[in-house]
Amino acid sequence: MLFFLKCAAKVIGYFEICNIFAKKISKMDKIIGLGNALVDVLVTLESDDILNEMQLPKGSMTLIDEDKLQKINACFSQMKTHLANGGSAGNAIRGMACLGAGTGFIGKVNNDFYGNFFRDSLLERGTEAKLLLSATLPSGVASTFISPDGERTFGTYLGAAATLKAEDLSLEMFKGYAYLFIEGYLVQDHDMILRAIELAKEAGLQICLDMASYNIVEEELDFFSLLINKYVDIVFANEEEAKAFTGKEPEEALDIIAKMCSIAIVKLGARGSIIRKGTEEIRVEAVPVEKVVDTTGAGDYFAAGFLYGLTCGYSLEKCARIGSLLSGDVIQVIGAELPEVQWEKIKKEISEL
Repeated sequence: MLFFLKCAAKVIGYFEICNIFAKKISKMDKIIGLGNALVDVLVTLESDDILNEMQLPKGSMTLIDEDKLQKINACFSQMKTHLANGGSAGNAIRGMACLGAGTGFIGKVNNDFYGNFFRDSLLERGTEAKLLLSATLPSGVASTFISPDGERTFGTYLGAAATLKAEDLSLEMFKGYAYLFIEGYLVQDHDMILRAIELAKEAGLQICLDMASYNIVEEELDFFSLLINKYVDIVFANEEEAKAFTGKEPEEALDIIAKMCSIAIVKLGARGSIIRKGTEEIRVEAVPVEKVVDTTGAGDYFAAGFLYGLTCGYSLEKCARIGSLLSGDVIQVIGAELPEVQWEKIKKEISEL
């Protein structure tokens, strides 16, 4: 009899733990991403000659037209390609979803192969797919060139993704979330970005902005300044983007950006990251990696880990360490997809931080 009572107590204890965990998950803040709904078509290069041929600056994101896309596709037809869901916000949201955060995504696709691929990938991870449909343009594609040193260069055909407009957005899309994550690639549509922020603020969300690419920052410097000074709560930038925005080196750039928003993060690649919130400044080392295979999604996954940490109520240092953990893993694979077994390993490592 005593044996059965002990077994029953263990079972009850197990279910109590599960119930506590379930309650914790349900109380976590939810994050919705706003971005270009893109599918990445990736190739690994033996040299950077094709970048010069296609007039794509190494390490940048360059918007291309349909003619340039066809030229790239002709080259890709002779090479081994890899297909994966992409887009800066899409990558970040997927990373958060894989960790167990409540997520959503707003974007625009066509009802075609790439659009359905993108939607299915979101739903597979439990992300609410708030995808609008374009009847005119095909879904967006990011042709992704991976250089021998792991650096990635994008030739991006936005297609349907670029037809997302201010009038497509509604207050209902943002209700139930605590954070809005915006990729900087969208800032060229000023009206749409301002409308999204207006609705998100009305719904009580904090605004997170990833600067996305140094050339976009240079082109839209005044608008980035307006957004960060007036609306954005959390800013993510790598050192090139931070310099394009402030004209300063990382530490000084961090100080400038942090005075404009609540939390500023400058990512330093292999040298880690620096974070500032008010007078608190933290430096976190990067996770050592033997070989960089592909830097696609490194910054996006850092943001995913950092924001996931915030939804859990972790310290800024732990948030940044989770970000470093994710970015260190994703640069060891092609594209921004990690296998399920790797996510289980990451979750265990997070619990031990």
